[in-house]
Amino acid sequence: MSSVIEIQPLTAEDFAAFGDVLTADGDVFKSINKGLCRRYHDLAALEFDGGSAGISLFKSEVRTLPYELDLVERHPQGTQAFIPMSHHPFLVVVAKDNDGTPAQPQAFVTKPGQAINLHRGVWHGVLTPLYEPGLFAVVDRIGDGANLEEYEFISSYLIQKG
Repeated sequence: MSSVIEIQPLTAEDFAAFGDVLTADGDVFKSINKGLCRRYHDLAALEFDGGSAGISLFKSEVRTLPYELDLVERHPQGTQAFIPMSHHPFLVVVAKDNDGTPAQPQAFVTKPGQAINLHRGVWHGVLTPLYEPGLFAVVDRIGDGANLEEYEFISSYLIQKG
C-alpha cells in the first residue's frame, strides 16, 4: 500500500533545506547589452568535493500524475542543478536525511521558468518532467569517486496534486 504525498508549489522558503530555487525574478544584478539583457547573478551555491563542475544534457521520459515514487538518490560529493530547457513545470521530490536513509519525502512542482540546485547529499527523486520534451541542462560534479547513492523504498509513495 502506498502512502500519499500531496504536491506543493515550489518556493525558495519551503525548499531552502534542500537547495536553491533559481528564477529570473527579483533584483537584477546588472543590465547588459545596452539594457536588452538582465543578469540574475549567483543564484546557486555550487559545491564539489574534488572534481570540477560540468554541464550535461539529460533527456528524461515524461511522467504522469499520480506518480509512484519507489526510489530516491543523493550525491554526497557535489551539488546538482536541474535547468529545464523548456518553459514547462516539473516535479521535484526531496527528503531529509535520517541517519543515512531518507525521511518522509516531500513533493514540489515548479512554475514555468524555475530551476533548482540540490545541496550536496540531499535525497531526491529521479528527474521527473511532466511535459515533453523532458530536456534539462544539468550542472554537477564530474570526477572520480562514488557520487551516487540510491535508496529503494520498501513501500512506495503515491504523489498526487493537492
